[in-house]
Amino acid sequence: MSRISPGAPQFYLTAPTPCPYLPGRYERKVFTQLAGERAPELNDILTQGGFRRSQSIAYRPACEGCRACVSVRIRVDEFEPTRSHKRLLKKNRDIIGEDRAPISDAEQYALFRDYLLSRHDGGGMADMSVLDYGMMVEDSPVTSRLIAYRGRGPDSAITGLGQGALYACALTDELHDGLSMVYSFFDTDLAARSLGTFMILDHIERARKRGLPFVYLGYWVRDSDKMGYKIGFRPQEHLLPGGWREVDAEGDPLEPLPEFETHSAFC
Repeated sequence: MSRISPGAPQFYLTAPTPCPYLPGRYERKVFTQLAGERAPELNDILTQGGFRRSQSIAYRPACEGCRACVSVRIRVDEFEPTRSHKRLLKKNRDIIGEDRAPISDAEQYALFRDYLLSRHDGGGMADMSVLDYGMMVEDSPVTSRLIAYRGRGPDSAITGLGQGALYACALTDELHDGLSMVYSFFDTDLAARSLGTFMILDHIERARKRGLPFVYLGYWVRDSDKMGYKIGFRPQEHLLPGGWREVDAEGDPLEPLPEFETHSAFC
């Protein structure tokens, strides 16, 4: 009879639900609890294996007959911004990102609600209350930060902090090998600023300054318009059969996969 080691994580499988990315398909997830002193270490290991964190739960897709969701991470040291990235950074040079403890407030929640109504109305998070939002931000068993992006206020030159309107927020986990963008949202009325892309560029620079090799972006789905923007940050690696591999602009591996490898980690 097999035995489970004390303290070993227990994994569970969800029931099928409609896929939010590919119409007509259903998703299932495998998940485990992050708790105790080893939670940061376990989160590191699972993130490298394609898991994502939501509060105290680590999960990854485990859909029958589908492997469309692919984990993505950017190689920080080799990243060079494109011309469009440089133009975007120049356009948003009036924004200051405040790195703070993950504490929620009413201003954040109002921005979060507007973002969901504009971009994800009817989605699984659409009915989140202010208490739900507070748990999403604050219920973390690992080292997390909230980056609040604001316009420069009149006293910014003195304080070094943005004191204008709140434009965007990113909830970010600190890993031993990088930064993992858990969830981000922004003012959708400021479409010309491309705030989603700007936050990724800012995280790349933050990771570079700290000597961290990767920025984890979660999942990319080839046939999903919602995920298309992620492929524009290169060089990047995808978690494919055999491990993390660098991919081209279409998301295809630069080197052919070994024929004998048929399963990815944590299948």
